[in-house]
Amino acid sequence: MNRRILTEQETTTAGRAASAPTRGLVEVTRVHKSFGTTEVLKDISLTVQPGEVTVILGPSGSGKSTLLRTINHLEKVDSGLVSIDGELVGYVPRGGRLHELKEKAILKQRTEIGMVFQSFNLFPHLTALQNVMEAPLYAQGRGKAEVEQRARELLARVGLGDRADAYPRQLSGGQQQRVAIARALALDPKILLFDEPTSALDPELVGEVLDVIRDLARSGTTLIVVTHEMGFARDVADTVVFMDGGRIVEFGPPRTMFSRPKEERTRAFLSKVIEPAFNL
Repeated sequence: MNRRILTEQETTTAGRAASAPTRGLVEVTRVHKSFGTTEVLKDISLTVQPGEVTVILGPSGSGKSTLLRTINHLEKVDSGLVSIDGELVGYVPRGGRLHELKEKAILKQRTEIGMVFQSFNLFPHLTALQNVMEAPLYAQGRGKAEVEQRARELLARVGLGDRADAYPRQLSGGQQQRVAIARALALDPKILLFDEPTSALDPELVGEVLDVIRDLARSGTTLIVVTHEMGFARDVADTVVFMDGGRIVEFGPPRTMFSRPKEERTRAFLSKVIEPAFNL
């Protein structure tokens, strides 16, 4: 389906990106997205280098989750480009226009972009092991023995090796979220997106999920995390991005962002969400 005519800048960007020999490079270029008359993303450009951890902060309604969803084409952009390792997400340029990929091709792209949601989204009728095995078996067509072995390894990695046969209702919220992380890892994605992964958890369960994400960060996986956990952002992020009103207001390394933000809007936000005793 024809989407629109490519601008000169987008044609150049798409052509340059096509040769990128990387794994986990995320490039968002001048993305706009509206819902009706409400513009949710306004000229967003962001580059995440392979193996880096980018944490996105901002008030509710700032566009953080929408930005994540454009990266794996759960939301179609109105203009601009998103690419992973030089391959456009959701579209292919042809004849000076962007053509949306067929659903099968989009689903294949999504197997390379793991996403962990706020609400776990586990299949209630499947065990933890079966939830982790589902996508590699049916989306990638891999052999059952290989998939099961990998699923058990991943459950052990997130501290749930002894709960493989438990159903979601038998697991705590933190355990369910760790199963969801193992499920995302089972596809061996190039990048992992986390949309406020601890927001639905009781406070005492937050730490166990953040510990798993910290381990992933040390492993060199490219991570983009939307969160309100300031301590996590300070300790783990390579880059902190602050969004407000659908725009990226400011970004930089965590020490700079938390101790010497340049923008008044950033300072005002952080002053409300960081405890007075927050130790930089």
